[in-house]
Amino acid sequence: MTQRRASRLSEHFPTGCELAVPTSLPKPAPSGGIRALLLRSSGYSLYVLALLAFTNLLNQLDRYMLAVVARSSAQEIHFGDQGCLLNDTVPSTLEETDCSNCTDRTTCISLVDAGNSAGCKWDYTGTGTEYDLLAGPIFVLVFTIAGVPLGIAADLYNRKLLLCGCLFVWSTCVVLTGLAEQYWQLAALRFGVGFGEAGCTPFATSLLADYFSPELRGTALGVYNWGIYFGYSLSYAVGDFITEADIMGMGWRWAYFLSGSPGILLSFLMLFTLREPPLTDLPPPSDSSTSQDSLFGRLPHLLRMFFRPSILLLSLAGAIRNAAGYVWSYSAETYFESTGQTPAQIGTYMSWIPMVSGSVGVLVGGFVSDRVVSRVGPHGRVWVIVASQLLAAPFVFCVLFLEPPWAYICLIPTYIIGEVWVPITLVVLVELVPAEVRTSAVALYFFITTNIGGNMPLLLNPVKQAFKNAGYTEVEALRNTLYLFFPGEYILGAIVYVLALLALRRDLRKAQTEQTPSKRSSLDGKGETNLAFDSAE
Repeated sequence: MTQRRASRLSEHFPTGCELAVPTSLPKPAPSGGIRALLLRSSGYSLYVLALLAFTNLLNQLDRYMLAVVARSSAQEIHFGDQGCLLNDTVPSTLEETDCSNCTDRTTCISLVDAGNSAGCKWDYTGTGTEYDLLAGPIFVLVFTIAGVPLGIAADLYNRKLLLCGCLFVWSTCVVLTGLAEQYWQLAALRFGVGFGEAGCTPFATSLLADYFSPELRGTALGVYNWGIYFGYSLSYAVGDFITEADIMGMGWRWAYFLSGSPGILLSFLMLFTLREPPLTDLPPPSDSSTSQDSLFGRLPHLLRMFFRPSILLLSLAGAIRNAAGYVWSYSAETYFESTGQTPAQIGTYMSWIPMVSGSVGVLVGGFVSDRVVSRVGPHGRVWVIVASQLLAAPFVFCVLFLEPPWAYICLIPTYIIGEVWVPITLVVLVELVPAEVRTSAVALYFFITTNIGGNMPLLLNPVKQAFKNAGYTEVEALRNTLYLFFPGEYILGAIVYVLALLALRRDLRKAQTEQTPSKRSSLDGKGETNLAFDSAE
Protein backbone atom coordinates (compact mmCIF):
# COMPACT_ATOMS: atom_id res chain seq x y z
CA MET A 1 0.00 0.00 0.00
CA THR A 2 2.80 2.42 0.92
CA GLN A 3 4.73 1.77 -2.30
CA ARG A 4 1.61 2.20 -4.43
CA ARG A 5 0.74 5.51 -2.79
CA ALA A 6 4.31 6.76 -3.07
CA SER A 7 4.66 5.88 -6.74
CA ARG A 8 1.43 7.65 -7.58
CA LEU A 9 2.47 10.73 -5.70
CA SER A 10 5.43 11.27 -8.00
CA GLU A 11 3.09 11.03 -10.97
CA HIS A 12 0.78 13.60 -9.51
CA PHE A 13 3.52 16.08 -8.63
CA PRO A 14 5.90 16.08 -11.60
CA THR A 15 7.32 19.58 -11.16
CA GLY A 16 5.99 20.96 -7.91
CA CYS A 17 2.93 21.10 -5.75
CA GLU A 18 -0.18 21.22 -7.87
CA LEU A 19 -3.82 21.92 -7.31
CA ALA A 20 -6.57 19.60 -8.43
CA VAL A 21 -9.43 21.65 -9.82
CA PRO A 22 -12.69 20.33 -11.26
CA THR A 23 -12.84 21.87 -14.69
CA SER A 24 -16.33 21.02 -15.81
CA LEU A 25 -19.71 20.82 -14.21
CA PRO A 26 -20.74 17.38 -13.05
CA LYS A 27 -23.97 15.93 -14.25
CA PRO A 28 -26.91 16.48 -11.91
CA ALA A 29 -26.79 13.95 -9.11
CA PRO A 30 -29.76 11.84 -8.16
CA SER A 31 -31.83 13.00 -5.22
CA GLY A 32 -29.39 13.44 -2.35
CA GLY A 33 -29.48 13.69 1.40
CA ILE A 34 -29.85 10.91 3.92
CA ARG A 35 -32.16 8.89 1.65
CA ALA A 36 -29.56 8.75 -1.13
CA LEU A 37 -26.83 8.01 1.40
CA LEU A 38 -28.79 5.04 2.75
CA LEU A 39 -29.88 3.70 -0.65
CA ARG A 40 -26.62 4.13 -2.56
CA SER A 41 -24.09 3.12 0.12
CA SER A 42 -23.17 -0.36 1.28
CA GLY A 43 -24.09 -1.49 4.75
CA TYR A 44 -20.44 -1.65 5.74
CA SER A 45 -19.81 1.92 4.52
CA LEU A 46 -22.66 3.11 6.73
CA TYR A 47 -21.21 1.13 9.63
CA VAL A 48 -17.86 2.88 9.10
CA LEU A 49 -19.64 6.24 9.01
CA ALA A 50 -21.34 5.44 12.34
CA LEU A 51 -18.02 4.46 13.93
CA LEU A 52 -16.28 7.61 12.74
CA ALA A 53 -19.19 9.85 13.76
CA PHE A 54 -19.10 8.37 17.28
CA THR A 55 -15.33 8.90 17.35
CA ASN A 56 -15.89 12.55 16.47
CA LEU A 57 -18.52 12.75 19.22
CA LEU A 58 -15.96 11.59 21.78
CA ASN A 59 -13.41 13.96 20.25
CA GLN A 60 -15.60 16.97 21.01
CA LEU A 61 -16.93 15.66 24.34
CA ASP A 62 -13.42 15.19 25.68
CA ARG A 63 -12.14 18.47 24.26
CA TYR A 64 -14.82 20.73 25.75
CA MET A 65 -15.23 19.01 29.12
CA LEU A 66 -12.55 21.39 30.40
CA ALA A 67 -14.77 24.41 29.73
CA VAL A 68 -17.81 22.97 31.48
CA VAL A 69 -16.08 21.86 34.70
CA ALA A 70 -13.53 24.70 34.74
CA ARG A 71 -14.90 26.40 37.84
CA SER A 72 -15.29 23.22 39.88
CA SER A 73 -11.84 21.91 38.99
CA ALA A 74 -10.21 25.32 39.53
CA GLN A 75 -11.68 25.61 43.01
CA GLU A 76 -10.32 22.18 43.97
CA ILE A 77 -6.91 22.32 42.27
CA HIS A 78 -6.48 26.11 42.72
CA PHE A 79 -5.61 27.66 39.36
CA GLY A 80 -6.65 30.73 37.43
CA ASP A 81 -8.23 33.98 38.59
CA GLN A 82 -10.14 34.56 41.77
CA GLY A 83 -13.27 36.65 41.99
CA CYS A 84 -16.50 37.27 43.84
CA LEU A 85 -19.01 34.46 43.29
CA LEU A 86 -22.46 33.64 44.61
CA ASN A 87 -22.21 31.27 47.56
CA ASP A 88 -24.97 28.78 46.85
CA THR A 89 -24.42 27.03 50.18
CA VAL A 90 -25.76 30.06 52.08
CA PRO A 91 -29.46 31.12 51.91
CA SER A 92 -29.45 34.61 50.43
CA THR A 93 -31.45 36.89 48.14
CA LEU A 94 -28.29 38.10 46.43
CA GLU A 95 -27.79 37.20 42.76
CA GLU A 96 -24.70 36.28 40.76
CA THR A 97 -24.57 39.74 39.19
CA ASP A 98 -24.53 41.37 42.66
CA CYS A 99 -21.44 39.38 43.59
CA SER A 100 -19.64 39.68 40.24
CA ASN A 101 -19.58 43.48 40.50
CA CYS A 102 -17.34 43.28 43.60
CA THR A 103 -13.73 43.72 42.57
CA ASP A 104 -11.88 42.84 45.81
CA ARG A 105 -12.09 40.19 48.50
CA THR A 106 -13.02 42.54 51.36
CA THR A 107 -16.00 44.04 49.53
CA CYS A 108 -17.08 40.60 48.37
CA ILE A 109 -17.29 38.83 51.72
CA SER A 110 -18.84 41.87 53.41
CA LEU A 111 -21.71 42.17 50.91
CA VAL A 112 -25.00 41.23 52.58
CA ASP A 113 -28.64 41.10 51.51
CA ALA A 114 -31.64 42.71 53.22
CA GLY A 115 -31.67 39.91 55.79
CA ASN A 116 -28.01 40.58 56.65
CA SER A 117 -26.95 37.31 55.01
CA ALA A 118 -23.52 37.27 53.35
CA GLY A 119 -24.27 35.42 50.12
CA CYS A 120 -21.00 35.93 48.26
CA LYS A 121 -17.63 34.17 48.44
CA TRP A 122 -14.16 34.93 47.12
CA ASP A 123 -13.01 31.89 45.17
CA TYR A 124 -11.51 30.62 41.93
CA THR A 125 -13.68 31.50 38.94
CA GLY A 126 -12.43 28.98 36.37
CA THR A 127 -11.12 31.81 34.17
CA GLY A 128 -7.85 33.65 33.77
CA THR A 129 -4.51 33.05 32.13
CA GLU A 130 -3.94 29.55 33.48
CA TYR A 131 -7.35 28.45 32.22
CA ASP A 132 -6.78 30.14 28.87
CA LEU A 133 -3.47 28.30 28.53
CA LEU A 134 -5.22 24.97 29.07
CA ALA A 135 -7.96 25.83 26.59
CA GLY A 136 -5.61 27.41 24.05
CA PRO A 137 -1.84 27.02 23.62
CA ILE A 138 -1.26 23.87 25.70
CA PHE A 139 -3.85 22.01 23.65
CA VAL A 140 -3.49 23.86 20.36
CA LEU A 141 0.32 23.68 20.21
CA VAL A 142 0.53 19.92 20.13
CA PHE A 143 -2.79 19.54 18.28
CA THR A 144 -1.55 21.55 15.34
CA ILE A 145 2.11 20.55 15.30
CA ALA A 146 1.32 16.84 15.56
CA GLY A 147 -1.55 17.08 13.09
CA VAL A 148 0.57 17.78 10.01
CA PRO A 149 3.07 14.88 10.33
CA LEU A 150 0.23 12.58 11.39
CA GLY A 151 -1.72 13.63 8.31
CA ILE A 152 1.25 13.03 6.02
CA ALA A 153 1.86 9.67 7.69
CA ALA A 154 -1.74 8.70 6.98
CA ASP A 155 -1.14 9.27 3.26
CA LEU A 156 1.73 6.78 3.46
CA TYR A 157 0.69 4.27 6.11
CA ASN A 158 -2.41 2.55 7.48
CA ARG A 159 -4.97 5.17 8.50
CA LYS A 160 -7.05 2.76 10.56
CA LEU A 161 -4.16 1.85 12.85
CA LEU A 162 -3.15 5.49 13.27
CA LEU A 163 -6.71 6.52 14.12
CA CYS A 164 -7.13 3.72 16.66
CA GLY A 165 -3.85 4.66 18.31
CA CYS A 166 -4.77 8.34 18.53
CA LEU A 167 -8.19 7.54 19.99
CA PHE A 168 -6.66 5.30 22.66
CA VAL A 169 -4.08 7.94 23.64
CA TRP A 170 -6.47 10.85 24.06
CA SER A 171 -9.15 8.78 25.83
CA THR A 172 -6.63 7.47 28.34
CA CYS A 173 -5.43 11.02 29.03
CA VAL A 174 -9.01 12.15 29.63
CA VAL A 175 -9.61 9.39 32.18
CA LEU A 176 -6.35 10.25 33.94
CA THR A 177 -7.38 13.93 34.07
CA GLY A 178 -10.03 12.89 36.56
CA LEU A 179 -7.20 11.87 38.89
CA ALA A 180 -5.18 15.10 38.57
CA GLU A 181 -4.23 16.85 41.82
CA GLN A 182 -2.03 19.69 40.54
CA TYR A 183 -2.13 22.18 37.70
CA TRP A 184 0.94 20.77 35.95
CA GLN A 185 -0.79 17.39 35.77
CA LEU A 186 -3.81 18.98 34.10
CA ALA A 187 -1.47 20.67 31.62
CA ALA A 188 0.47 17.50 30.81
CA LEU A 189 -2.69 15.44 30.28
CA ARG A 190 -4.26 18.21 28.21
CA PHE A 191 -1.15 18.06 26.07
CA GLY A 192 -1.76 14.33 25.57
CA VAL A 193 -5.39 14.94 24.63
CA GLY A 194 -4.26 17.42 22.00
CA PHE A 195 -1.78 14.94 20.52
CA GLY A 196 -4.37 12.18 20.22
CA GLU A 197 -7.15 14.37 18.86
CA ALA A 198 -4.81 15.79 16.20
CA GLY A 199 -5.34 12.67 14.10
CA CYS A 200 -9.10 12.31 14.42
CA THR A 201 -10.65 14.42 11.67
CA PRO A 202 -7.77 14.20 9.12
CA PHE A 203 -7.87 10.40 9.28
CA ALA A 204 -11.67 10.19 9.36
CA THR A 205 -12.15 12.66 6.50
CA SER A 206 -9.73 10.76 4.28
CA LEU A 207 -11.39 7.43 5.08
CA LEU A 208 -14.86 8.79 4.33
CA ALA A 209 -13.66 10.26 1.04
CA ASP A 210 -12.62 6.74 0.01
CA TYR A 211 -15.78 5.04 1.27
CA PHE A 212 -18.27 7.43 -0.40
CA SER A 213 -18.60 8.72 -3.96
CA PRO A 214 -18.12 12.45 -4.68
CA GLU A 215 -21.85 13.19 -4.90
CA LEU A 216 -22.41 11.70 -1.43
CA ARG A 217 -19.34 13.08 0.34
CA GLY A 218 -21.00 16.29 1.48
CA THR A 219 -23.86 14.40 3.11
CA ALA A 220 -21.51 11.79 4.60
CA LEU A 221 -19.30 14.49 6.10
CA GLY A 222 -22.44 16.19 7.39
CA VAL A 223 -23.38 13.02 9.26
CA TYR A 224 -19.81 12.67 10.51
CA ASN A 225 -19.92 16.21 11.82
CA TRP A 226 -23.02 15.41 13.84
CA GLY A 227 -20.40 14.20 16.30
CA ILE A 228 -19.26 17.79 16.89
CA TYR A 229 -22.64 18.88 18.23
CA PHE A 230 -23.58 15.64 19.97
CA GLY A 231 -20.23 15.70 21.74
CA TYR A 232 -20.40 19.40 22.59
CA SER A 233 -23.93 19.05 24.01
CA LEU A 234 -22.99 15.95 25.95
CA SER A 235 -20.12 17.86 27.54
CA TYR A 236 -22.79 20.02 29.21
CA ALA A 237 -25.00 17.07 30.10
CA VAL A 238 -22.12 15.10 31.59
CA GLY A 239 -20.12 18.05 32.94
CA ASP A 240 -22.98 19.91 34.64
CA PHE A 241 -25.23 17.08 35.81
CA ILE A 242 -22.54 14.55 36.79
CA THR A 243 -20.62 17.22 38.68
CA GLU A 244 -23.79 18.22 40.50
CA ALA A 245 -24.54 14.56 41.30
CA ASP A 246 -21.16 14.44 43.13
CA ILE A 247 -20.69 10.69 42.72
CA MET A 248 -18.63 9.29 45.60
CA GLY A 249 -17.86 12.87 46.59
CA MET A 250 -15.63 13.28 43.51
CA GLY A 251 -17.79 15.81 41.63
CA TRP A 252 -16.17 16.94 38.38
CA ARG A 253 -13.71 14.03 38.34
CA TRP A 254 -16.42 11.55 37.39
CA ALA A 255 -17.27 13.72 34.38
CA TYR A 256 -13.80 12.92 33.03
CA PHE A 257 -14.04 9.24 33.92
CA LEU A 258 -17.33 8.83 32.08
CA SER A 259 -16.32 10.84 29.01
CA GLY A 260 -12.94 9.15 28.49
CA SER A 261 -13.78 5.47 29.08
CA PRO A 262 -15.90 4.85 25.93
CA GLY A 263 -13.03 5.94 23.67
CA ILE A 264 -10.75 3.23 25.03
CA LEU A 265 -13.35 0.57 24.20
CA LEU A 266 -14.08 2.10 20.78
CA SER A 267 -10.40 2.06 19.81
CA PHE A 268 -10.35 -1.75 20.15
CA LEU A 269 -13.68 -2.14 18.33
CA MET A 270 -12.35 -0.20 15.34
CA LEU A 271 -9.06 -2.05 15.44
CA PHE A 272 -10.82 -5.37 14.83
CA THR A 273 -13.77 -4.30 12.62
CA LEU A 274 -12.64 -1.30 10.54
CA ARG A 275 -11.02 -2.05 7.18
CA GLU A 276 -8.49 0.21 5.47
CA PRO A 277 -10.01 1.10 2.06
CA PRO A 278 -8.01 1.68 -1.15
CA LEU A 279 -7.48 5.31 -2.13
CA THR A 280 -9.96 6.59 -4.70
CA ASP A 281 -9.59 9.24 -7.44
CA LEU A 282 -5.99 8.19 -8.08
CA PRO A 283 -4.11 8.94 -11.32
CA PRO A 284 -2.47 6.07 -13.25
CA PRO A 285 0.54 4.60 -11.40
CA SER A 286 4.01 5.75 -12.30
CA ASP A 287 7.28 3.84 -12.25
CA SER A 288 9.17 6.96 -11.21
CA SER A 289 10.01 7.72 -7.61
CA THR A 290 11.19 10.95 -6.04
CA SER A 291 12.11 12.33 -2.65
CA GLN A 292 8.43 13.18 -2.28
CA ASP A 293 7.80 9.51 -1.46
CA SER A 294 9.02 10.09 2.10
CA LEU A 295 7.12 11.55 5.03
CA PHE A 296 9.06 14.81 5.05
CA GLY A 297 9.57 14.92 1.29
CA ARG A 298 5.90 15.77 0.87
CA LEU A 299 5.80 18.72 3.23
CA PRO A 300 7.43 21.36 0.96
CA HIS A 301 5.08 20.46 -1.89
CA LEU A 302 2.10 20.52 0.44
CA LEU A 303 3.07 23.96 1.71
CA ARG A 304 3.42 25.30 -1.83
CA MET A 305 -0.04 23.99 -2.64
CA PHE A 306 -1.48 25.87 0.35
CA PHE A 307 0.03 29.11 -0.90
CA ARG A 308 -2.32 29.03 -3.85
CA PRO A 309 -4.83 31.86 -3.23
CA SER A 310 -7.94 29.68 -3.35
CA ILE A 311 -6.73 27.21 -0.71
CA LEU A 312 -4.98 29.84 1.42
CA LEU A 313 -8.09 32.05 1.57
CA LEU A 314 -10.33 29.06 2.16
CA SER A 315 -8.16 28.09 5.14
CA LEU A 316 -8.08 31.65 6.47
CA ALA A 317 -11.87 31.94 6.22
CA GLY A 318 -12.28 28.64 8.02
CA ALA A 319 -9.85 29.82 10.71
CA ILE A 320 -11.83 32.99 11.37
CA ARG A 321 -15.11 31.13 11.53
CA ASN A 322 -13.51 28.47 13.70
CA ALA A 323 -12.32 31.21 16.05
CA ALA A 324 -15.90 32.25 16.69
CA GLY A 325 -16.72 28.67 17.62
CA TYR A 326 -13.76 28.34 19.97
CA VAL A 327 -14.51 31.65 21.67
CA TRP A 328 -18.13 30.70 22.30
CA SER A 329 -17.42 27.10 23.28
CA TYR A 330 -14.93 28.08 25.97
CA SER A 331 -16.96 31.09 27.18
CA ALA A 332 -20.60 29.94 27.10
CA GLU A 333 -20.64 28.39 30.58
CA THR A 334 -18.87 31.40 32.10
CA TYR A 335 -21.09 33.88 30.25
CA PHE A 336 -24.37 32.29 31.28
CA GLU A 337 -23.15 31.89 34.87
CA SER A 338 -22.31 35.60 34.91
CA THR A 339 -25.91 36.39 33.95
CA GLY A 340 -27.17 34.45 36.97
CA GLN A 341 -27.80 31.05 35.42
CA THR A 342 -27.00 27.96 37.51
CA PRO A 343 -25.11 24.98 36.04
CA ALA A 344 -28.35 22.97 36.09
CA GLN A 345 -30.17 25.69 34.12
CA ILE A 346 -27.34 25.93 31.62
CA GLY A 347 -27.20 22.17 31.21
CA THR A 348 -30.96 21.98 30.67
CA TYR A 349 -30.64 24.00 27.44
CA MET A 350 -27.07 23.44 26.31
CA SER A 351 -27.31 19.66 26.62
CA TRP A 352 -29.63 19.48 23.60
CA ILE A 353 -29.68 22.73 21.59
CA PRO A 354 -26.21 22.36 19.99
CA MET A 355 -26.80 18.63 19.46
CA VAL A 356 -30.12 18.94 17.64
CA SER A 357 -29.64 22.26 15.88
CA GLY A 358 -25.99 21.78 14.93
CA SER A 359 -26.68 18.30 13.56
CA VAL A 360 -29.48 19.63 11.38
CA GLY A 361 -27.20 22.46 10.23
CA VAL A 362 -24.28 20.33 9.06
CA LEU A 363 -26.58 17.77 7.42
CA VAL A 364 -28.53 20.44 5.56
CA GLY A 365 -25.25 22.12 4.60
CA GLY A 366 -23.84 18.93 3.11
CA PHE A 367 -27.04 18.14 1.24
CA VAL A 368 -27.56 21.67 -0.09
CA SER A 369 -23.94 21.99 -1.19
CA ASP A 370 -24.14 18.63 -3.03
CA ARG A 371 -27.24 19.85 -4.89
CA VAL A 372 -25.84 23.30 -5.63
CA VAL A 373 -22.55 21.98 -7.00
CA SER A 374 -24.44 19.71 -9.41
CA ARG A 375 -26.04 22.81 -10.93
CA VAL A 376 -23.55 25.67 -10.76
CA GLY A 377 -20.19 23.98 -10.21
CA PRO A 378 -17.69 23.67 -7.34
CA HIS A 379 -17.82 27.36 -6.43
CA GLY A 380 -21.50 26.92 -5.54
CA ARG A 381 -20.48 25.29 -2.25
CA VAL A 382 -18.70 28.46 -1.15
CA TRP A 383 -21.76 30.57 -1.98
CA VAL A 384 -23.75 28.40 0.41
CA ILE A 385 -21.23 29.12 3.19
CA VAL A 386 -21.29 32.88 2.60
CA ALA A 387 -25.08 33.04 2.64
CA SER A 388 -25.34 30.94 5.79
CA GLN A 389 -22.90 33.07 7.80
CA LEU A 390 -24.62 36.33 6.90
CA LEU A 391 -28.06 34.90 7.67
CA ALA A 392 -26.91 33.50 11.02
CA ALA A 393 -25.13 36.66 12.26
CA PRO A 394 -28.30 38.47 13.54
CA PHE A 395 -29.28 35.42 15.61
CA VAL A 396 -25.76 35.21 17.05
CA PHE A 397 -26.07 38.85 18.08
CA CYS A 398 -29.38 38.11 19.83
CA VAL A 399 -27.80 35.27 21.84
CA LEU A 400 -25.80 37.96 23.66
CA PHE A 401 -28.33 40.77 23.51
CA LEU A 402 -31.32 38.89 24.97
CA GLU A 403 -31.68 37.37 28.40
CA PRO A 404 -32.37 33.67 29.04
CA PRO A 405 -34.40 31.78 27.97
CA TRP A 406 -34.54 33.80 24.72
CA ALA A 407 -30.76 33.79 24.49
CA TYR A 408 -30.85 29.99 24.44
CA ILE A 409 -33.65 29.94 21.89
CA CYS A 410 -31.64 32.15 19.54
CA LEU A 411 -28.95 29.50 19.57
CA ILE A 412 -31.27 27.18 17.64
CA PRO A 413 -31.22 29.13 14.33
CA THR A 414 -27.60 30.08 15.05
CA TYR A 415 -26.57 26.43 14.87
CA ILE A 416 -28.97 25.37 12.12
CA ILE A 417 -27.92 28.14 9.75
CA GLY A 418 -24.43 29.03 10.91
CA GLU A 419 -22.89 25.57 11.16
CA VAL A 420 -23.33 24.50 7.54
CA TRP A 421 -19.80 25.77 6.87
CA VAL A 422 -18.18 22.82 8.66
CA PRO A 423 -18.73 19.96 6.18
CA ILE A 424 -18.81 22.21 3.11
CA THR A 425 -15.36 23.67 3.72
CA LEU A 426 -13.89 20.20 4.13
CA VAL A 427 -15.59 18.98 0.96
CA VAL A 428 -14.25 21.95 -1.02
CA LEU A 429 -10.76 21.29 0.33
CA VAL A 430 -10.69 17.55 -0.49
CA GLU A 431 -12.01 18.33 -3.98
CA LEU A 432 -9.20 20.81 -4.60
CA VAL A 433 -6.29 18.56 -3.63
CA PRO A 434 -4.94 15.32 -5.13
CA ALA A 435 -6.12 12.09 -3.52
CA GLU A 436 -2.58 11.10 -2.47
CA VAL A 437 -2.24 14.13 -0.17
CA ARG A 438 -5.86 14.41 0.92
CA THR A 439 -5.20 13.53 4.57
CA SER A 440 -2.09 15.72 4.66
CA ALA A 441 -4.07 18.64 3.25
CA VAL A 442 -6.85 18.24 5.82
CA ALA A 443 -4.23 18.07 8.60
CA LEU A 444 -2.54 21.25 7.36
CA TYR A 445 -5.93 22.93 7.06
CA PHE A 446 -6.60 22.12 10.71
CA PHE A 447 -3.11 23.34 11.59
CA ILE A 448 -4.04 26.75 10.18
CA THR A 449 -7.60 26.95 11.48
CA THR A 450 -6.78 25.66 14.96
CA ASN A 451 -3.72 27.84 15.47
CA ILE A 452 -5.77 30.92 14.68
CA GLY A 453 -9.12 29.86 16.10
CA GLY A 454 -7.84 27.88 19.08
CA ASN A 455 -5.68 30.72 20.36
CA MET A 456 -8.32 33.40 19.88
CA PRO A 457 -9.68 32.97 23.46
CA LEU A 458 -6.35 34.39 24.69
CA LEU A 459 -7.51 37.79 23.44
CA LEU A 460 -10.72 37.75 25.50
CA ASN A 461 -9.23 38.77 28.85
CA PRO A 462 -7.22 41.76 27.54
CA VAL A 463 -10.20 43.06 25.56
CA LYS A 464 -12.56 42.48 28.47
CA GLN A 465 -10.18 44.33 30.76
CA ALA A 466 -10.12 47.25 28.33
CA PHE A 467 -13.91 47.45 28.53
CA LYS A 468 -13.77 47.29 32.34
CA ASN A 469 -11.21 50.10 32.37
CA ALA A 470 -13.65 52.12 30.28
CA GLY A 471 -16.25 51.84 33.06
CA TYR A 472 -18.24 48.75 32.11
CA THR A 473 -19.25 46.16 34.70
CA GLU A 474 -17.88 42.61 34.61
CA VAL A 475 -20.94 41.26 32.82
CA GLU A 476 -21.13 44.16 30.36
CA ALA A 477 -17.43 43.90 29.57
CA LEU A 478 -17.72 40.17 28.87
CA ARG A 479 -20.79 40.66 26.69
CA ASN A 480 -19.18 43.45 24.66
CA THR A 481 -16.05 41.35 24.17
CA LEU A 482 -18.14 38.45 22.89
CA TYR A 483 -19.94 40.78 20.47
CA LEU A 484 -16.60 41.35 18.77
CA PHE A 485 -15.41 37.75 18.74
CA PHE A 486 -18.68 35.85 18.23
CA PRO A 487 -21.06 37.54 15.73
CA GLY A 488 -18.25 39.78 14.54
CA GLU A 489 -16.25 36.81 13.28
CA TYR A 490 -19.27 35.35 11.50
CA ILE A 491 -19.36 38.47 9.34
CA LEU A 492 -15.58 38.70 8.91
CA GLY A 493 -15.45 35.03 7.97
CA ALA A 494 -18.14 35.50 5.32
CA ILE A 495 -16.10 38.32 3.76
CA VAL A 496 -12.98 36.15 3.52
CA TYR A 497 -15.05 33.28 2.07
CA VAL A 498 -16.09 35.67 -0.72
CA LEU A 499 -12.42 36.36 -1.43
CA ALA A 500 -11.77 32.61 -1.49
CA LEU A 501 -14.66 32.23 -3.93
CA LEU A 502 -13.15 34.81 -6.29
CA ALA A 503 -9.80 33.01 -6.15
CA LEU A 504 -11.48 29.66 -6.82
CA ARG A 505 -13.34 31.03 -9.84
CA ARG A 506 -10.03 32.35 -11.14
CA ASP A 507 -8.48 28.90 -10.78
CA LEU A 508 -11.42 27.30 -12.58
CA ARG A 509 -11.13 29.71 -15.49
CA LYS A 510 -7.38 29.16 -15.63
CA ALA A 511 -7.89 25.40 -15.59
CA GLN A 512 -10.28 25.54 -18.52
CA THR A 513 -7.98 27.88 -20.47
CA GLU A 514 -4.85 25.78 -19.94
CA GLN A 515 -6.41 22.37 -20.56
CA THR A 516 -4.76 20.42 -23.35
CA PRO A 517 -6.96 18.57 -25.88
CA SER A 518 -6.01 15.23 -24.29
CA LYS A 519 -7.14 16.45 -20.90
CA ARG A 520 -10.39 17.77 -22.31
CA SER A 521 -11.20 14.28 -23.52
CA SER A 522 -10.28 12.58 -20.24
CA LEU A 523 -13.52 13.25 -18.40
CA ASP A 524 -14.72 10.45 -16.24
CA GLY A 525 -18.20 8.99 -16.20
CA LYS A 526 -19.50 11.78 -13.98
CA GLY A 527 -18.32 14.51 -16.29
CA GLU A 528 -15.50 15.57 -13.98
CA THR A 529 -11.76 15.81 -14.27
CA ASN A 530 -8.95 17.08 -12.11
CA LEU A 531 -6.37 19.37 -13.65
CA ALA A 532 -3.00 19.86 -11.97
CA PHE A 533 -1.28 23.24 -11.94
CA ASP A 534 2.38 23.82 -11.36
CA SER A 535 2.70 25.90 -8.21
CA ALA A 536 5.91 27.48 -9.37
CA GLU A 537 4.11 29.84 -11.73
